[in-house]
Amino acid sequence: MSSPSKRREMDLMKLMMSDYKVEMLNDGMQEFFVDFHGPNDSLYQGGVWRIRVELPDAYPYKSPSIGFVNKIYHPNVDEMSGSVCLDVINQTWSPMFDLVNVFEVFLPQLLLYPNPSDPLNGEAAALMMRDKPAYELKVKEYCQRYAKPEDVGNDSDDKSSDEELSEDNNEYDSSDEQVVGKPDP
Repeated sequence: MSSPSKRREMDLMKLMMSDYKVEMLNDGMQEFFVDFHGPNDSLYQGGVWRIRVELPDAYPYKSPSIGFVNKIYHPNVDEMSGSVCLDVINQTWSPMFDLVNVFEVFLPQLLLYPNPSDPLNGEAAALMMRDKPAYELKVKEYCQRYAKPEDVGNDSDDKSSDEELSEDNNEYDSSDEQVVGKPDP
C-alpha cells in the first residue's frame, strides 16, 4: 500500500502527462492550477478556466479542494469565490478517484448538468429555472468575457474583468479623480 504522498505524486504526474496544462503554485505538490476547457456540446464550449486545486495532507483519503479562478456563471459555482458545489468531490469522494477523474468526469458533468436545486449562485439558479434562454445568454456572455483562452493564466485577469464590469455599469462612476483627496468621515 502506498503512502498518501506517493499517491499524490503519482496522480499529479498522471494529470501532467494528460492534455492538461498544470502550473505548480509552491515548491510542494499540494497547490497548483490546471487549465480546464469547457466541455464540447455545452454552453461552456470554447471557454477556458483556470482551476485552483489544493490537495489536503490526507489525499487521496480526503477530497481535493477545487475552485474556479476566473469567473463562471453557474448555479453550483460561487460567483465571487469560485468554490464548487460538487457532491462527488465534497461528500462522496473515494480514494478510488484521482485528479484526472476530476477534470475528465466530475467538472464536465457539473457544467453539462447544473443542479439549480442545490445552488451556490442563487441568482444563476433562479434565472435558469425562470428564464432558460436568458440564463443561457448570460452563461455565454461570461464565457466570452472571462474565459477567453488567450486570457487564462495572465495576472491581469481580475483587473480586466473589473474594468469591463465598470464599463458596462455606467450608473456608477468609479473614476479615481472623485476619490483622490477626500478624507474619510
